[in-house]
Amino acid sequence: MNTDAPSGAQLRIVHGDHVATITEVGAAVREYAVAGRPVFVPFAEDEISPAFNAAVLLPWPNRLRDGQYEIDGTTYQVPVTEFARSTALHGLACWQRWRVVEHEEARVSLELQLVPTPGYPFALVSRVTYSLDDDGLRVHVRTTNAGRGTAPYGVGFHPWLSPAGADLDDCTIRLDASSRVTTDDRLLPTGTEPAAGTYDLRETRSLRGVDLDDAYVDVTRDDAGLSWIRLGAPDGRTAAVWMDGSMDTWQICTGDHVGDAAFRRSGVAAEPMSCIADAFRTGDRLVRLGTGESHEVTWGATLL
Repeated sequence: MNTDAPSGAQLRIVHGDHVATITEVGAAVREYAVAGRPVFVPFAEDEISPAFNAAVLLPWPNRLRDGQYEIDGTTYQVPVTEFARSTALHGLACWQRWRVVEHEEARVSLELQLVPTPGYPFALVSRVTYSLDDDGLRVHVRTTNAGRGTAPYGVGFHPWLSPAGADLDDCTIRLDASSRVTTDDRLLPTGTEPAAGTYDLRETRSLRGVDLDDAYVDVTRDDAGLSWIRLGAPDGRTAAVWMDGSMDTWQICTGDHVGDAAFRRSGVAAEPMSCIADAFRTGDRLVRLGTGESHEVTWGATLL
């Protein structure tokens, strides 16, 4: 267990051909593969996680305009972390050291106690559990308001589906949702519209020349109640992420414009979220956690 790595301790879980490594920092999935074929784009043990790779995003996913919001008549300011767009990006948890509370062969749980700060004066306790079985990787997060007052809250996740070394132009994509969130030049939401043209991903289509960094709502689900994003690769395999009814928003990104040029178009971010960007300001799908109340979500991934 290497705690000197930028991502902290490395927590390996195994079930048959399914192997995943979870990191102490960010509680991220550093790698997930089936029989050696990556499902997620991995990053190295001695590397700082690029592009929020497979991190837990809370207490908000995506962007918060100017890092500022108002709750119950009080205005709060969190640090702006995306300077080009003047937004606070992906919450407060992805660079924190999470505490390991359980580690078995095919299962690991980590916990984060998010202490109150001037910009987010709410005490949250979040526990994430990763487990492997024959169906793939399963992820469950439970967050409880352990402090005073009603806490604004959202959660999301940032896995990058792997094309197994292939060019994204030679891959296909499918996403189960019928409406796209429209945005301004800061990628902050302005409304929704029916998914159409390049943005209609309800049927499998080529990624050749397609540049995506978009949220989707009005998700569709299979008979098991799951909504999916599927990345098909030339090797005939499909890396896929699903979310159950606990979440109803997708973000998808082809990485054409991420800051790390070497990471661009190396995979597709398939991000299950409980809310879209700027929810702290708009209230759209925002969870309000009272003292002692909890919120739970479940998602997973597999190789088809």
